[in-house]
Formats: sequence, structure tokens, C-alpha cells
Amino acid sequence: MSNFEQFHVDFYQSNYTIDDQEEGCNSYGSNENICGSRKSQAGEQPPAGAFAPSEMLLTSQSYTGQILQPTCSPDTLSHLPYADGFDEEPPLLEELGINFEHIWQKTLTVLNPMKPADGSIMNETDLTGPMIFSLALGATLLLAGKVHFGYVYGMSAIGCLAMHALLNLMSVPGVSHGCVASVLGYCLLPMVILSSSAVVFSLQGILGTLLALLIIGWCSLSASKIFTSALAMEGQQLLIAYPCALLYGLFALLTVF
Repeated sequence: MSNFEQFHVDFYQSNYTIDDQEEGCNSYGSNENICGSRKSQAGEQPPAGAFAPSEMLLTSQSYTGQILQPTCSPDTLSHLPYADGFDEEPPLLEELGINFEHIWQKTLTVLNPMKPADGSIMNETDLTGPMIFSLALGATLLLAGKVHFGYVYGMSAIGCLAMHALLNLMSVPGVSHGCVASVLGYCLLPMVILSSSAVVFSLQGILGTLLALLIIGWCSLSASKIFTSALAMEGQQLLIAYPCALLYGLFALLTVF
């Protein structure tokens, strides 16, 4: 027990005594005014290492929002490319190059060979109409019992390459592959009419031959008219119509036989 009491005394032994506590209390009363004046001058701010509630921090310093929400002037926002948001963005169909008004105008130009073609519209690389007409030609041939999708696409690709090389030799400004494919594909529309008639009756006869020749002339005349207007090749329509007639004659052979 004596050892434990000695350990207890040594453990709690410190330099802080009751006399020092009383002296601190007495001196606290004398320095109360001085401490109060210092607190008022300091604005009652907590010390650096002490815990301070959020209400005190909000009253002492207001949040300006520069971290989560940067402050920008209206002049700075006006120069940004995305300041207007999605209002000035073009429609999705226009970004994809699909214009239904131009497709309708090109279709009417092909259906009416005597109508003058608009060179600015016909010089576009629009492949929406040609894909639709190629699928329609293959579908109507399928209804007639002829599975010729591969022949249609193969002859279209070879014909576009051959016409592209020929037109680049004949014209001064030249022409792109997309423009040639677009014009030849749109002028395939009368051939769809011929393949649709093959579903109803047989074309292996005099009537079918005459109808096929009429459709070939229709397609070649429309294609040569569009190429002449788009490439400014006045006086050369017959020279362009001849290779076009050879190409569309192959499609007519697929349809008739």
C-alpha cells in the first residue's frame, strides 16, 4: 500500500497548485476589462486552432462562389463559342446531308426530262435518294422472282467509276465521285418503274422491248441533262447520253430477262 500511495502522489504531482489557481482567479477580475476590450477589437473571432461553427464563419467572411461557380463577366461569355447553347446548332438531318426538299426537286427533275435542272442542287453529293432507288429496284426485281441485289450494286459501282473517269476527261472543272453517284442513282428511278411493271406482266416481247427502250432513253436523257447543267457542258449532252444509255441498258437487261 505504501508503494501505491507513493506512485499515486508522484503521478499527480505537478507545478500547478491551489495558490496559483487563486492568484489566477484574482488576476482575472482585474484584467477582465482589458480582455473584454481585446475581444471587442478582435471581433470575437475564434483562435486558429479552435473549432468554430459554420454560423460564425458565415458572419465573419461571406462566400463569393469563386470555387464552385466562377464569376465571369457578360463580355467574356459573349466571346465563347458555346454561349448560345444549342439554339444555333444545325438540325441533325442537315448535318447528315439529308435535305428532303432537294431530294424532291431532284426526283421531279428526273421524272420530267424537259424540265431545266438546277446546277447548284444537282452538284451535291446526296446519296440518300440513290440508295432508296437502288433498294427499290432490287426489291421489285425480287418480287418478280429475280434476286439481283449484287448485280445492281456491282454495276452501279462500276458504272460510277467509268462515268467519273469519262466526265473528268470531257469537262474542264471536273466532277467528284459523289456527284456522279448521286446523279446516276437519281436517274435510276424510271428503271424502278420498268421493274415494277415486270411484276405485273412479262416484258419478254415486243411491248416489253419497246417499254425498255423508252425507259433507257428516259434515264439517259435525264442523266445527261443534269450532268450538262452541273458541269457547264453545253452542246455535249448527246456525248454524255451515249455512255449513260449503255449503263442503263444493263439494268434493263436485268429487268427484262
